[in-house]
Amino acid sequence: MAKALVVVDMQNDFVYGVLGTKEAQEILPRLVKKVEQVVLDKAADIIFTQDTHAENYLETQEGKNLPVVHCVKKTEGWEIVPELAKFTQYAKAVVEKKAFGSTRLPSLLKPYEEVEFVGVCTDICVISNALLLKAFYPEQVVSVDAACCAGVTPESHLNALNAMKMCQCKIYNAGD
Repeated sequence: MAKALVVVDMQNDFVYGVLGTKEAQEILPRLVKKVEQVVLDKAADIIFTQDTHAENYLETQEGKNLPVVHCVKKTEGWEIVPELAKFTQYAKAVVEKKAFGSTRLPSLLKPYEEVEFVGVCTDICVISNALLLKAFYPEQVVSVDAACCAGVTPESHLNALNAMKMCQCKIYNAGD
């Protein structure tokens, strides 16, 4: 089965920086282990996404609703966390996205029978991309490893997982 693993926005600002959470830090070791195993087993193609903003972020609609400057292109906060950055050399693509969902991902992911999402934030960018893909390709298996995702809060993480499950995404926990 052709499979892709999409690592969503595992960037310094979302893990250690201005929007970092302890939950994002807690999933990191599991996520590193998962990506490492995928690389070793050649079990899936890997695609990383990067939330990417410009200096005028606060003037955008997102910036007005979330007035915290983050992931400005070419800053340390924008970079993929060091623990995962070493795996970008094995990635099929690193996709910069200007919004929660990437309009480029569906064309990159069309050939795959299954696409698995991991990363942050479950309740914003993971859900946006998973449901976007499900809308483009309703018969494609879209899965989410809940143990390798973190939301803005634990409650919103669970709400997002439930919403994706209702939209026929396969939700599982690698710890199960």
